Amino acid sequence: MFEFYRSRAGRQFLALLAAGVVLWVLIFELDVHGYLIDVTQAFGGGEGIQGLILAVKIAGAMSFVYSVLRIYDLRKEMELRKKAEARADWTATHDHLTKLPNRYAFERAVIRPPLDEDEKPRSVTLFSIDLDGFKKVNDLVGHKGGDVLLAEVARRLSAFAEPSSVYRFGGDEFIIIARGLTPEKEHAFARMIIQAITRPIMIGSFSAEVGASIGHARMGDHGDTLEAVAHCSDVAMYEAKSRGQNNALVFSPAMQSKVVESALFEAKLRSAIEHGAIKPHYQPLVCLRTGSVCGFEALARWIDADGISIPPQTFITVAEERGLITELFKQLLAQACEDARRWPDDVMLSFNISPVQMEDRLLASRILKILANAGLEPQRLEIEITENALIDDPDLAALIIEELHEAGVQVALDDFGTGYSSLSQLARYKFDKIKVDKSFVATYADDERQEKIIRAMLGLGRSLNIKTTAEGIERHGQLAYLLGHGCDIGQGYLFGKAMPAEAALEFVREREAILSA
Repeated sequence: MFEFYRSRAGRQFLALLAAGVVLWVLIFELDVHGYLIDVTQAFGGGEGIQGLILAVKIAGAMSFVYSVLRIYDLRKEMELRKKAEARADWTATHDHLTKLPNRYAFERAVIRPPLDEDEKPRSVTLFSIDLDGFKKVNDLVGHKGGDVLLAEVARRLSAFAEPSSVYRFGGDEFIIIARGLTPEKEHAFARMIIQAITRPIMIGSFSAEVGASIGHARMGDHGDTLEAVAHCSDVAMYEAKSRGQNNALVFSPAMQSKVVESALFEAKLRSAIEHGAIKPHYQPLVCLRTGSVCGFEALARWIDADGISIPPQTFITVAEERGLITELFKQLLAQACEDARRWPDDVMLSFNISPVQMEDRLLASRILKILANAGLEPQRLEIEITENALIDDPDLAALIIEELHEAGVQVALDDFGTGYSSLSQLARYKFDKIKVDKSFVATYADDERQEKIIRAMLGLGRSLNIKTTAEGIERHGQLAYLLGHGCDIGQGYLFGKAMPAEAALEFVREREAILSA
């Protein structure tokens, strides 16, 4: 009410009310009306003056009544405006799907440790929650089904705390603020959350299941502000996620150090990609029947400014996690195609595809564009795809493989036997080659079961009329065994390690000279 009187409209109508009151007092309380009538009669005034006095009297009364009514209307209008502002504020600070407070509401929140019955501060713990496997479920049931799942997860999380203490940060990330938990109870609380989330969720007739990774941090121990504690719980959550799904971890300073190191490495990798510091090297693929070089597999190599060689599995993994793999892939493939143009026409270029890239619907068109820019015939390129890359979206994988085949690009199934449902992959997709993983080549001589498996793989390739490549050949005995059992192509240190472009071209020339001598 006081806000109304301080407003401009309120001041205006208070002035109007005051004017009406003054007129009322003058006319009725001070009997100005009677005085004016006496004066007009003494000086011979007519009825016109009396009518004017009556009009002033009525105007004063009406002004008073009008002011009261307008004040009432304005109060009602201000109440409606307050409700509208409250609704707008609620919309801005809450997630429209789950109706939970959002990140903006969290940033506005001020959390002070509550007091227990003895007026001692109770603990405040933040739990950062990220769903595991949500994307896969979302792809299976669509966005509407994904919304149903998120709404159900929000309902289950709200059962653990007051609704105002559960936040959705967008996507599949949530925050819970819990009070009064001991360190021992914090971990138990996190495990209870995981158990609640992992229970099956019915989406129509489909039973969906997701996991959860949780990190938690305590106010005071891990930070004095809500923002600082939330950062720590977030760091712990990502550490838990890196160890596999359905893990819960409390924050530790070592995690922060790891995050800093990771950020520095990511910046270093971005700079290396920007300046083209990561180069393709080439490991020879040799036809076992003729001994000639039939191709090279391009392998990424990075030597940093300090002269240190960084393992590919290290920087490739980071590139995949940070969304840098597509740019790195385009750089390396473009350079490899340029190098391959200098090789003899019968020497193939073999290039690996990351599982992450198989989620890219434009992958085939990107590859064909790079080939066209480099002027390399599609028939001279072989794309290697691992079995694991086919699992997440089999339909998309089939489409990509079909587009590559239609353009003339060959496709090989890499690391055959180490992934999932190898035989089903051969039945569903068309492959031009299968590559026997080096783990089988390294152990077949000492393990009878491994030896039977490798023979079965080679026999399967012959029966399906698919060429086979054996990786990891390092000894002449392995070469003789594989050749005797019908393996087509060999790759390994026995023939040569991965080498720079100029060395690869020289390797081809030397090999040709030896065979022609």
